[in-house]
Amino acid sequence: MPTATDHRPLLHRRKGRLTLEFAPGEVQSEMDLRDPHRLVLAYARAMMCFVLFQPRPAHIVMVGLGGGSLAKFCHRYLPHSRITVLELRADVIALRDSFAVPPDSERFRIVHVDAALHMPELAGSVDVLLLDGFDAGGLPPALASARFYADCRRALRPDGLLVTNIFSYDPHFATMVRRLHQAFDGHVAQLRGIAGNNRIVFAHRRAPGTRTRAAALMRRVAAWGSPWPGLGFGPFNRLLAHHVVAGLRQDAAQRHDDAQQRNGA
Repeated sequence: MPTATDHRPLLHRRKGRLTLEFAPGEVQSEMDLRDPHRLVLAYARAMMCFVLFQPRPAHIVMVGLGGGSLAKFCHRYLPHSRITVLELRADVIALRDSFAVPPDSERFRIVHVDAALHMPELAGSVDVLLLDGFDAGGLPPALASARFYADCRRALRPDGLLVTNIFSYDPHFATMVRRLHQAFDGHVAQLRGIAGNNRIVFAHRRAPGTRTRAAALMRRVAAWGSPWPGLGFGPFNRLLAHHVVAGLRQDAAQRHDDAQQRNGA
């Protein structure tokens, strides 16, 4: 019987965009060919809201490369961050040049590995962990188990943040959120109404007895209500994500202009 990983990645060019699909019509990643670093999909912009909690993470780990939208965005617009991408599929990694994913370097690398097996090796080394490891069958069970979430928490440094993309219609959605609550002692919240059926869930490894930006924001987000806390309401969240992404791009443009002025002086 074929498995989800038997579906070969499909590339489609249409209307100035390149998409990655594991099944016809089911877009996993999308790139604007005129602006390859732009985050086209709403859920990707929503995941970048982690900078509200952790504005200068030293080490970002991503589970799932896809078309590399988040990977190359973080590489370009968070120059202080080192980025490690864990990707199970060699055929997906082989498409990195098609999606303008940067080559491996001191700051950036893609590791061909099973993230569920590799996560324990990262203990205490990660500031932000982004989970977006979908295949043709959805979110693999191994990337949503209680054990995996516990390993993710141990991979984070104190005050570290996990951000995961989960489909609201997944029959195991409530179970996954409950497991995150258990693994992170209830320090969990989500952005609601920000990207259709994509739910962006944040989990914080709170450092006991310390007051940090991340801890303060998590308390503020949780204050919006229960049982599924979220930051404001849908339209506000969508505007917030656009603002965060635009701000990062503007900061990069300003750094470029400043560097040109210094070089021309």
